[in-house]
Amino acid sequence: MVKLGLIQTISYSSNEKGVSQIAEILKTLGKKETEIVCLPEQWLKNNEISDFDSEFSEFKKIAKDFSMTIIPGAFYETKRKPSIVAPIIGPEGEIIGRQEKIHPFDYERDNVKPGNEAKIFNTSCKFGVIICYDMVFPKVANILTKKGAQVLFSPSRIVRRGISPWQMYVQVRALENRIPILAANVENHRFGGNSMMVDLIENNKVITTKITKLSGEDKVIKEFTLDKYEESRKSRFSDLNKFQ
Repeated sequence: MVKLGLIQTISYSSNEKGVSQIAEILKTLGKKETEIVCLPEQWLKNNEISDFDSEFSEFKKIAKDFSMTIIPGAFYETKRKPSIVAPIIGPEGEIIGRQEKIHPFDYERDNVKPGNEAKIFNTSCKFGVIICYDMVFPKVANILTKKGAQVLFSPSRIVRRGISPWQMYVQVRALENRIPILAANVENHRFGGNSMMVDLIENNKVITTKITKLSGEDKVIKEFTLDKYEESRKSRFSDLNKFQ
């Protein structure tokens, strides 16, 4: 059993205001023994960050205080050739890894270096991070699951007109790979919120999704028994491999 959390952000007047506001939510989740929590992509006012350690020093302290893994979102990292990166803050309060956005979206292609690896992180469980547009491509989620991910987190920033297809993509990736997905989005005048936890329910060998959605500046926590998906996942991949 692992307790997972999701935070939906709104607009903040500055990075300092946003980090301070979300820090209070993280403390609330920490007090409820949340083990891993994920935030959206590019939710800060200035998303060009040169030093994740400095920008998220308060989050690092909270992670250590509550033995919690925090995925603070995904941002432009500018100290090397620009890329969009999700840093992973481990339960000892240090950045333990980074997932780069593999498929930059639209205008991002001209500005950033794409990532070339879908990575597995292991703290309270094994998990992968799918950054926004990477959810569109089945191979990313499939590789992460085949590498041993037990749950997928997706820091995203989806405009309002894109919410409906995004919700379908997230549900389909969960169904395809028999894996729960926690997808965080921003909600403001431009971005459509609807962050969601996608769990899977089996009824007489038919798998359906059970969705928990967020609204406004919000948070949600859910306990997952991750080993319950393993048999269904093994069967699904066995069937898939017959046709490859």
